[in-house]
Amino acid sequence: MRATPAYLTVAALVMAVVAVSSSAPLIAFAAAPALAVAFWRNALAFAALTPISAGPRRAEVRTLLSADGLYCVLAGVALAAHFATWMPSVQLGSVATATALVATQPVWQGLLAAVTGSSASSSPSRLGWVGILLAVAGVAWATGVDVGVSTQAVVADLLALLGAMAAAVYTALGERARARLSTTTYTWACYGTCAALLLGVCLLAGVRMTGYDNRTWAAILALVIGAQLLGHSMFNYALHRVTATTVSVLILLEVPGAALLAWAWLGQAPRAEALPGLAVLVVGVAVVILAGARTRIAGRASASLADAADPSLN
Repeated sequence: MRATPAYLTVAALVMAVVAVSSSAPLIAFAAAPALAVAFWRNALAFAALTPISAGPRRAEVRTLLSADGLYCVLAGVALAAHFATWMPSVQLGSVATATALVATQPVWQGLLAAVTGSSASSSPSRLGWVGILLAVAGVAWATGVDVGVSTQAVVADLLALLGAMAAAVYTALGERARARLSTTTYTWACYGTCAALLLGVCLLAGVRMTGYDNRTWAAILALVIGAQLLGHSMFNYALHRVTATTVSVLILLEVPGAALLAWAWLGQAPRAEALPGLAVLVVGVAVVILAGARTRIAGRASASLADAADPSLN
């Protein structure tokens, strides 16, 4: 297979970081209810992927009637919970804080693995627990600052944390579904489930779904093309040249990236007192990601040695 040129990989990673960093500022900018923005974001992404799912992937789509399809639906429910909590947090509070708190997803994923015992290789190692403690300390610092700001800011922080927890569940379910499904089919099913659930919530809650100005529709389209489709697609493209761990750590650049965009575009300067806590949080999450990667590498090495030593496998 032809190797991907290094400059194209770098360009893809830069584009991906900018795309995902624009998500929170665009949500804050949109003059529409957060739940409605969440619906349109997923519904339009679902529509964009439908021609591929109905064409080249139609044979794979038929397999969604199996257990894989159930995992896709459950992942879509978790994704809906993620968007229904995190996106309102961006409009209620600070872009910088909301983005940093939702970035704690790997922390909750590690804790989930430790509690359920689903995979020894994904449970936190000693270094992983250090990272978790750092991240929790950063969360406590940042949210403690918001306690003195307003009740609304604290509610926004709690919603962002719930969004991170829901994202961890979404990822855990997705790992099972993607063991046999392509990324396109999996995301198409998830986005469709998520959009259907969010539509029901919006209709029941009487959320205004249309009648927005052109700037708001432009922001929603930018969310779909940027963070929803282009951002993660570019990260997937870059995986041909860089490791998944590198990509996971680079995604953390969304935190300062979103803060800078919100500052330059919306005039929303991060609270100076919260910045040290946000920095500790990001460092803690990075340690969790790196520790998890080291544990997985060690686990694969041990498994290889065991296979070589077991005569029944030869």
